[in-house]
Amino acid sequence: MPKIVYNVTVKILDEIHIDWLQWMQEVHIPDVMNTGCFLSYQMNKILHDDGDGGHSYAIQYICQSHQDLNTYQANFAKQLQAQHTNRYKDKYVAFRTLMEIVSSSND
Repeated sequence: MPKIVYNVTVKILDEIHIDWLQWMQEVHIPDVMNTGCFLSYQMNKILHDDGDGGHSYAIQYICQSHQDLNTYQANFAKQLQAQHTNRYKDKYVAFRTLMEIVSSSND
């Protein structure tokens, strides 16, 4: 069964970038991983500069199945996303993408 990648791309304002990055690494990502729905994650900085001073990241959470992702979305996502929104309201934009791993070096 192919694994699922739940990708969250976030663009954060420059003036809160350091605080956001620390909070993501120390609080938010551990909270997501502690749900037990994901096998691993990877946080990537997007290396393009569109000239507006923000920073963009793609956080990729890997889960075993659609069922695990559905469990996350039904039981945990709303609360965890609300914590992020409350802390960084009007200082970021985010979008989510679902992908299926076709092949990888881990196969």
